[in-house]
Amino acid sequence: MSEQDISLSQLPEESGTPDDAGLPEGWLRVTSLDMEAQGIARRPDGKVVFIEGALPFEVVSVQVGRKKSSFEHGTVTEIHHESSQRVRPGCPHFGLHAGSCGGCKMQHLEVSAQVAIKQRVLEDNLWHLGKVKADTMLRPIEGPAWGYRYRARLSVRYVIKKGEVLIGFHERKSRYIADMKVCPVLPPHVSRMLLPLRELIGQMDARETLPQLELACGDEVTALVLRHLEPLSEGDKTLLRAFAAEQNVQWWLQPKGPDTVHLLDEGGAQLSYGLPDFGITMPFRPTDFTQVNPFINRVLVARALRLLQAKKKERVIDWFCGLGNFTLPIATQAGEVLGIEGAETLVARSRDNYARNQADRVAGQALAPTQFVARNLFDMTPEMLVADGTADKWLVDPPREGAFALSKALAELNENPDLRQGWTPPRRIVYVSCNPATLARDADILVHRAGYRCVSAGVINMFAHTAHVESMAVFELA
Repeated sequence: MSEQDISLSQLPEESGTPDDAGLPEGWLRVTSLDMEAQGIARRPDGKVVFIEGALPFEVVSVQVGRKKSSFEHGTVTEIHHESSQRVRPGCPHFGLHAGSCGGCKMQHLEVSAQVAIKQRVLEDNLWHLGKVKADTMLRPIEGPAWGYRYRARLSVRYVIKKGEVLIGFHERKSRYIADMKVCPVLPPHVSRMLLPLRELIGQMDARETLPQLELACGDEVTALVLRHLEPLSEGDKTLLRAFAAEQNVQWWLQPKGPDTVHLLDEGGAQLSYGLPDFGITMPFRPTDFTQVNPFINRVLVARALRLLQAKKKERVIDWFCGLGNFTLPIATQAGEVLGIEGAETLVARSRDNYARNQADRVAGQALAPTQFVARNLFDMTPEMLVADGTADKWLVDPPREGAFALSKALAELNENPDLRQGWTPPRRIVYVSCNPATLARDADILVHRAGYRCVSAGVINMFAHTAHVESMAVFELA
């Protein structure tokens, strides 16, 4: 079996699905989806077949492209019994045809069914990898299915033979760039900009040395970061300025690594997003990590804080705090907050964001005293945890790697009381995850070694039409 068999997920059962018996030779019944949104079926001898383009409860014919001893991989060629959850994709570049875009994997599946699958993925991971079952499953957090992607990294290539520029995501299972003319998951004004951008870059002197274009949309500003491998001519900069004026965008240039990113022209509006429920505005640079989906992020932060239940007399630690996306809202409710992040540059910007928002608060609504520190969170020890002091509650929002070292240090303090030196564990932990497998691994430690129980968990459909699963879990001291 391959890595694709991790966490299989089914749609809600359909009625009217024909019996397994009596299928013509070669036809397959799809029973579930894998983490890559491929249908899964079994041949009469039990061999697993992963099928691109197929959905659960469909009966299909398949063209097999890859065979192994324990599984096969193929592409659907004909659908004999169609799922009621199948829908027409919303993008002309989605599909199994040659040159199709690989950015989305589930546009052929109704959005609510996508969410049901992700919920099942979360439950399966928690149980099969962590032997943890949440007391309550939270209602999924959902938002717009289209026009939601406010951040994107688009590849750029000037095709000399065709004399044209391609800008977009890579083709499905290919290193080539898809010939994208629209992208419905990007904001509409950005989708409309794709062809003008292709025309712009085609006119530039440096068109053969521009490999990447990064998008970052704030509430008021659309920023484009142009990666260039050679200095831009004055003529190219003039073209960029004219495009910025016409399309109302802000150009940033990246001659080398991320640290070299700078504005083409200083001045203008600042890139930022708001969290209006908390009266918070978050300035950011276009290469900073921010959530891709601002509509979901607002709901996510609000739910996380409702679950955290921070009180005015409580101290809260926000682990992996980034720019302060959770830290600053927590500071509107808690008595004291500590934000901990691995990158010193992000810590500096977190402090600036805190100071800026504190200055804007009206009398009587000041943010709680808040500190930010830089620390390697993948190298945590019990001693470091004790040194950070007791907190009533934690918010944990790690990258895909999860919070293994942090969870392990917490478990070791629970198992070795002599190490605590008066330190006490948080009563409640809200864990926001972008990888259900590492969440399950950490939940295993928290529940079976650190003395917690998982009181609730649920999915966040941050990336509609993709197989990416974001989730949230709440742990309380048992």
